[in-house]
Amino acid sequence: MSSTTSPASGVSGKVPLPHVVEDCLGLVQLLSDGTVKRAPATLVLPDDAPPPDDDAAPVRWKDVVYDEARNLSLRMYVPSAAGAAVEGGAETKLKLPVLVYFHGGGFVVGSFASPEFHAACLRLAAELPAVVLSADYRLAPEHRLPAAVEDADALLSWLADQQEAAAGAGADPWLADAADLGRVFVSGDSAGANIAHHAVAASGWRLPLAGCVLLWPYFGGERRTASEAGCPGDVFLTLPLYDQMWRLALPAGATRDHPAANPFGPEAASGPGGPGAGAELPPLLVAAGDRDMLIDRIREYVARVRAAAGNNRRVDLVEFPGEGHGFAIFEPDGEAAGELVRVVRRFVHGGDDAAAPAPRSG
Repeated sequence: MSSTTSPASGVSGKVPLPHVVEDCLGLVQLLSDGTVKRAPATLVLPDDAPPPDDDAAPVRWKDVVYDEARNLSLRMYVPSAAGAAVEGGAETKLKLPVLVYFHGGGFVVGSFASPEFHAACLRLAAELPAVVLSADYRLAPEHRLPAAVEDADALLSWLADQQEAAAGAGADPWLADAADLGRVFVSGDSAGANIAHHAVAASGWRLPLAGCVLLWPYFGGERRTASEAGCPGDVFLTLPLYDQMWRLALPAGATRDHPAANPFGPEAASGPGGPGAGAELPPLLVAAGDRDMLIDRIREYVARVRAAAGNNRRVDLVEFPGEGHGFAIFEPDGEAAGELVRVVRRFVHGGDDAAAPAPRSG
């Protein structure tokens, strides 16, 4: 493992011989002196991207810095369906909706360049189709919450700047050519879905948002739900891992009722992210497997958003029978993953209700 050069936020004090306080999946170790060690990650690098002029590539992609001060980048995916098109014998420009995507990993691990998230975003870009912006953000425990949400705010601000610059020469040329910045959807899976919620829960967006897509959102709370208490030990997201990742991600000393984990919990105040946050959300699609340890919490979240939004917002819950947490990431070629893409496509592009016959709609 390689060590970071600075201690993790919220951890203080030194001891002569640092020892491991937390070991998360063998990937991240937090030592007693605040040092964090991370195992080398397997990443898909920009050298693997198709050349920009490769017309045969179904999706072209590149990395773009969106926050220079924090050295944070996003990966931009543009399908071949975007750009020039011929309609009625005349050439026109086909602009596609934008799907902002935050990867999962319990706020502790993961990257937009991880093979599983890269593959998922390639598929979303090609099959929706949409311009997908998959963003990296600062990870805990080096950068505890709300750092990740602050980074999401910075990304949406960058995107708003791109929209304002689209008429001139300052916008990214790929976005200017292919993206309909009037149709922006904010999405993510697991911890990334939590980030997406908090990024759009406050009012006053500079950018008009067309919708929010939360895939198996990762929320928390001190009170155990029935699905949490009954979680089997042979799945990826177990109760001990869930508790450990929240310990590493939340501010030092915070409980799982911290508003970053439990947006409708006893510690949530009124205002951004608080009990009234559902009224501020754009149209919402939530998808999860009904064997997910978090399914009871996800259902409760959807119920609270519906109650806050009343009849003013579309709020869809689609459950996939027999599927667990992160099913489309862990089994990307499975039938459920394919159906999930179709559900998201209907939500983004309109058409029939997002709840398809195969999944169960709540």
